[in-house]
Amino acid sequence: MKNKPLIIVAAVLLMLIFIALILKPLYKRAALKVKPPVKVRIAIVIDDWGYHLDNLVIAGGIKQPLTCAILPGLKNSRLVAQKLHKLGFEVILHLPMEPKGKRGLEKDTIAINMGRQQMRGILDKDLTTVIFAKGVSNHMGSRITEDINSSAMILLEVKKHNLYFLDSFVTAKSVCAPLARKMGLRFARRDVFLDNRDEPEYIRNQINLLKNLARIHGQAIGIGHDRRNTLLVLKEMLPQLTKEGYKFVFVSEIAR
Repeated sequence: MKNKPLIIVAAVLLMLIFIALILKPLYKRAALKVKPPVKVRIAIVIDDWGYHLDNLVIAGGIKQPLTCAILPGLKNSRLVAQKLHKLGFEVILHLPMEPKGKRGLEKDTIAINMGRQQMRGILDKDLTTVIFAKGVSNHMGSRITEDINSSAMILLEVKKHNLYFLDSFVTAKSVCAPLARKMGLRFARRDVFLDNRDEPEYIRNQINLLKNLARIHGQAIGIGHDRRNTLLVLKEMLPQLTKEGYKFVFVSEIAR
């Protein structure tokens, strides 16, 4: 029979179609049972609070946890700490540290040539203005966080205050992680900067990058800044990510 191969092929195709029709509803039901990544945690940090109070109203419209890093010694440092704490956000001290470049340094920036006593005095004073602080992060600080001696002195003082340390990770040569592990200090490290460009579409893309990293690793930390566009995009996107199953937490819940 010359047509026998064609008959066999047709029979196989019909069988495959039949199987597909039977299994299609099962695939749909299985897809519905796939749970969102409820154990995936994301911490959003907003840096550089204290210069002004302009964005507090927008921040108040964000109902997911935010960790707010406040610069010390500014006109609004204490007041903004009070208001952000009242909104239910976590407050941390955004401690100015010496970078490799020298422009735009804050008053009492911790420098590499300082001794432990001088660093201690600055940290203690800063914590009196940034009230309710649960942790400390570095503002700038590429030079300090690459230096073992300076970083060790700062981290020891942070531990003494029973706070955690968030490495903003402004340099890939940071020595903070191994030092923190060695001294038993609760520690976390930034994964993504959200707003290196103050453009809504760029910020959305960075939040999606953060989401993907969190899905891969189980958790991730993103850092943005006290800017209108950043906070508006967060207010827009975070509710949808919550619906997708991502859990937003404070950095204190990730620091280990």
